[in-house]
This record gives sequence, structure tokens and C-alpha cells, in this order.
Amino acid sequence: MVNYNNDACGLHFVGLLIVLSALCTNAFSSSARVSTTRFNAIPSHKGGALPSLPNVKAAVIVPGFLTGKDEFIPLARSLTAKGIPTVVVPMPNWHWLPCLGGRSMRPMLERIDFTVKHLAAVAGDLDQYDALTTDSLSKDPQLFIPNFSYDPIDLYQDFRNNPGGVLQVGGSAEVDQYPLWNPKGTFQEAPEAQGKVILIGHSAGGWIARAYMSSRNYGGKSYNGHKLVHSLVTLGSPHGNAPGPAFKGVEWVNNDVIDAGVRALAVGGTGYKGDSSGQLTQNAYSFCCPYGSDGSQYDGDGVTPIESALAMKEYVTNADTLVLDDVGHFCWSDVFGGATVAPELAKFHKEGRPWYGDDDIIEKWAGWI
Repeated sequence: MVNYNNDACGLHFVGLLIVLSALCTNAFSSSARVSTTRFNAIPSHKGGALPSLPNVKAAVIVPGFLTGKDEFIPLARSLTAKGIPTVVVPMPNWHWLPCLGGRSMRPMLERIDFTVKHLAAVAGDLDQYDALTTDSLSKDPQLFIPNFSYDPIDLYQDFRNNPGGVLQVGGSAEVDQYPLWNPKGTFQEAPEAQGKVILIGHSAGGWIARAYMSSRNYGGKSYNGHKLVHSLVTLGSPHGNAPGPAFKGVEWVNNDVIDAGVRALAVGGTGYKGDSSGQLTQNAYSFCCPYGSDGSQYDGDGVTPIESALAMKEYVTNADTLVLDDVGHFCWSDVFGGATVAPELAKFHKEGRPWYGDDDIIEKWAGWI
């Protein structure tokens, strides 16, 4: 098993702990079970993805809550080495701070939109795309994505004004009742799109990617990501409705249907029982459960119960699902303090049980792309 280094996982570990606190307030290997569910749901918008743009096998990774580009560069490089040039939304983990407590994800949606548009602008150019896979840039397609400007003053203003959440900033925790507000930051405009790309969302990044795909107004803006994205993959993402302000955004996306022209795959891990994988797992499952369960009777990846990870199929037209047996959410034994906070999960990982980001596991879900 190949594990990412401590720098790639440490901040993600911290992020998971804070997430839990906030919540309180086309071949697969034989070890994977694949199910495909078809629905006749009608998209909530007319039209669809732009037919004139070619589908390009290049991807954008949306990091999970309180993680950023640095934590997911190793995964991007692994996918690039497998023939899928991949970039990560170019932000540090502290850019999530205005979203704490279940508030609006507009700051994250702006960053996703920025990254998708810039990759779409270069991915469809055959000359540039060939160069991407043959010269030195093949090791770092991230160089095609410019940085954007966001300073501490911007952070302070966003933290103060970003609506929703436990404190009902702006008057309500309901997404459709958010006041009109634009996040701070200066984002360079992208050239015209030349192709449609893939979105890969890990953990909370998965349901936020679904919000990006929607044509509905989210807190003052419709992103219409379905026009620039041809496929969506979510890894251990909580897609099921559950109580509390942190799930208001999930509830909002579950009232929508992704355009029928977009392929979607929900990936979830199993093998981590709520009653035998430690208190962190049981608490995490409890947070994600819709019926007030204590989490003990659920199975999943150690953070997201499998029912929630696969629930996207109930809301997304023609979504596929992939169950990965004995695959965890995170590389617990590689991080400082992991054995203290989640001793059982750290022990399992140290003994060789993989997570979504290990090379042999990537092969299972990336084959769908």
C-alpha cells in the first residue's frame, strides 16, 4: 500500500475533527461491488451541457472541508500519472474559515468555478493538451491554473458576512433565504472554454460540487457547472439528508437534479462498523444519520456511512455507485495525533487497510472515468 506523507494528511486530520464539531453545532476489480441505478428524474433546468464542447479527460479535485491544494496534490499527481491530467482548486485550508458552522458555501463555489473555467479553457486545445501530457508540465498540470488574490481583510469580511449556519447569519440557516452577498477575492477571468472536464470531490467537496453543477440560485448566484463538466466523482461524500445547520446545504442540493448529460459516480467505503471502529466513527455516523441514531449500527469508511455516501443515486439522474470493501476515509496512521483521537482507525490503517487515495484504490474508481 502506498500512503501519502504527513504533510498531505495532517491538516486533513485536523479538518475532520473540526468538521465533526461543526456538525454537532469502465472496469472495476473483483474486490469492489458496483451498482448502477437509473432514474427518470427530470432536470430542474432547461437545456443541458454545451454540446459543442468536447469531453476532455482532465480533472479538478475539490478538497474536503478544511483541506486545501497542498493536501490533494499527491492525489492529483497520481491521477496525472495514470493519464488523467488533474489539478486541485488552488487554495489553502484556511479559506474554509468563513464556512464554519454550516454557513454558505459561496466562497468555495467561487473557487471551484474559477478552477473549472481555467482548466476548461486549456484542456480542449489539442495542441496545449498534447503538450500537457508530453513535456515537463505533465508532472504539474497545476501550472495551467493561475492563483487568485485573497488576503486577511477579505477573510475577515467573509467571516463576518457569510450567511447561514448555526448563528443564522443574515437571518436564516436556509439556503434559499440567504441574503444577497458576494464573497471577497479577486479572480482572474478565464479565456473561453475549449472543453468539458471532470470534477472529483472528496468528503464535503462532493456535495459542494453538486451545488456547483446546479442551475439554481445559491445565495445570489447560479453557477451552471453542468455546462463545463461532463463527469462527477465523489469519494466518501455525505449525500444523505440529516438534521442540523451543517446539512442545510446537502438538503438544498438534494432538491435538485444534475443535468442528464453529466455522468456521476458516488464512491463509498465499507468495513468500519459503527459499534467496533471507535468513538470517532460512531459519532461521525451519528451526525450523518437522518433518524437520530447513535451510529452504532452503521457501516462505512470510518467517517461517512455507506448509506450517505451512496445517497447521490437518489437525487442524480443516471448516477452510478461503487462500494469499496475495506476502504477507509483517511490515512489515520500517517498523521500526528491520529492514534490518540482515533486509535482504532489508526491501528487499522497502520496494519495495511487502505483509503481512497492509495494507488491501488485509485485504480478501482478512476477506471470509471
